[in-house]
Amino acid sequence: MTDTTVNAGIAHRLYTEGEPVADTKAPAGPISQKWTQRKFDAALVNPANRRKLDVIIVGTGLAGASAAATMGEAGYNVKSFCFQDSPRRAHSIAAQGGINAAKNYKEDGDSVHRLFYDTVKGGDYRARETNVYRLAEVSANIIDQCVAQGVPFAREYGGLLDNRSFGGVQVSRTFYARGQTGQQLLIGAYQALERQIAAKTVAMYTRHEMLELIVEEGRARGIIARDLVTGEIQTHLADAVVLASGGYGNVFYLSTNAMGSNVTASWRAHRKGAYMANPCYTQIHPTCIPVSGEHQSKLTLMSESLRNDGRIWVPKNREDCEKDPRQIDEADRDYYLERIYPSFGNLVPRDIASRQAKNVCDEGRGVGPMVGDFRRGVYLDFTDAISRLGRAAVEAKYGNLFDMYARITGENPYEVPMRIYPAVHYVMGGLWVDYDLQSSIPGLFVTGEANFSDHGANRLGASALMQGLADGYFVLPNTIRDYLAKGPFEELSADNPAVVAARTAVEERTARFLAINGERSVDSFHKELGTIMWEYCGMERSEEGLLKAIDLIRGLREEFWRNVRVLGAADTLNQSLEKAGRVADFLELGELMCIDALHRRESCGGHFRAESQTEDGEALRHDEEFLYVAAWEFEGGDGHGDMGAPVLHKEDLVYEAIELKQRSYK
Repeated sequence: MTDTTVNAGIAHRLYTEGEPVADTKAPAGPISQKWTQRKFDAALVNPANRRKLDVIIVGTGLAGASAAATMGEAGYNVKSFCFQDSPRRAHSIAAQGGINAAKNYKEDGDSVHRLFYDTVKGGDYRARETNVYRLAEVSANIIDQCVAQGVPFAREYGGLLDNRSFGGVQVSRTFYARGQTGQQLLIGAYQALERQIAAKTVAMYTRHEMLELIVEEGRARGIIARDLVTGEIQTHLADAVVLASGGYGNVFYLSTNAMGSNVTASWRAHRKGAYMANPCYTQIHPTCIPVSGEHQSKLTLMSESLRNDGRIWVPKNREDCEKDPRQIDEADRDYYLERIYPSFGNLVPRDIASRQAKNVCDEGRGVGPMVGDFRRGVYLDFTDAISRLGRAAVEAKYGNLFDMYARITGENPYEVPMRIYPAVHYVMGGLWVDYDLQSSIPGLFVTGEANFSDHGANRLGASALMQGLADGYFVLPNTIRDYLAKGPFEELSADNPAVVAARTAVEERTARFLAINGERSVDSFHKELGTIMWEYCGMERSEEGLLKAIDLIRGLREEFWRNVRVLGAADTLNQSLEKAGRVADFLELGELMCIDALHRRESCGGHFRAESQTEDGEALRHDEEFLYVAAWEFEGGDGHGDMGAPVLHKEDLVYEAIELKQRSYK
């Protein structure tokens, strides 16, 4: 550490350092054989015993729905929870562009090893090698599974499944269903889930929100949930708990996430002892509809698939920024990604495309309306593609995305270039898990975006759907059985001290929200937190800015617990109360994200420290100091805003199958 950082850490008592942490579940031997070996080594549970075992799964997105369907079909007793009115409303439905798999249908040099390599490189060498190889290895199985379910993937003229490219790769490995891949995949998983609900192996609890994790004698044994319609606080017990509750991008308020997406399930587990890994790794997606004013509560993602045929540019001259783009001569356009990164062009990884969009807008060459002091937008132009392929072919590939853009902006993208700008989209950080997807709390497993394991410091496009379904269909069912083979565990009663303590904590927290009776709305606190996070822990971070953000968040959190206004009552439908709990957790998470970003004095992937960049403005890693996963342990706190100083546990990253080197896409 530099003297400045040490002094800042001491002055603010930001964190302490604890013992290292390690994954002990990945077998020894060649990386290509580890998953086969682990599946063989994991204990089995015979079919008769499975009927005696209870598993709770929180979340019904791709990771949660696929896990619940698979576990139910295997014969376990599954309880599935979502806060939406239907499992089909999970945010996975919004993932539009596609799903990666190493099938090499295009015969362009793809393979399991290349998908593995691209994913580790895309994550700027900050992901765990063993987990990523397994992801690449099972990717091909996902496509077969989904085709069997009837997912209508796009097909070529001859009937074979079609592929397209996404950022950070030079092969075509992304399977897609027009611009609604996530929706179609979720319908497939939903059908499988509903089949098990009908078979009574899965009990479905819609409009229920997990508010606390029950940990008894060091093991996860259940959850406390609130029925969002009646307000009833319920206790649900099990032999194991699986969190598939998605990411925490809504800490920024404005993001591409559904407004209900939150961190509460993960954060409640973190407060009970589950380590939170790499929380500062946030993905800013380059292809979003720009902010248009103060009235917005969310942003809209335009699929990265558009970068296959759309060309990104801004005017070379500031004085042209107000012109109709159709009136700007070709010679006066700067196709800056094609210029800076000739090998990958418009298909560079998301973190690089986002940062370069920010750079040209900061130079005063952004387009669109003024928002604050800048025009925050760049053009995504399909003129060449329409000329080359014809409008009908472009409509066949991207028609629903073009229609969505036209409805939101009132502009016709077939005639006028789209305007896009980066926005918070996905988080690579999440609860720490080992090779078995088990957290630091025995019996608590974490899948999909809720865990940290596969994407390092940046996720390549079309890999979220791949990870969610890989975890749910193929990984978790094979690893959780090693834990469940030790069960069923001793049955808990409602008057068990651990159960009573968890339930009491939820009831007291709920009562406090309603008793504060302050003057500010929950949304006003959320919006202010989001502004702080975007300004100081967004696309670029610095030591000075992060220290300022921590102070601002602490002050805002203190005011929240003193001055928030939560209307209504506890024993009824109360969306103000729901939001209050979620924002209270965001206010704690935001501070940890800033502490994590402050301690990591390097740039890698989506984490860009102003103090650590190459001469030409690219991210500069410091492998000799930061080649590790930062796994944070919650320390202290009273449950009402007090955080204590988190404890940093480091998991060293070891690369044996891939050479560690500075990332380049030029």
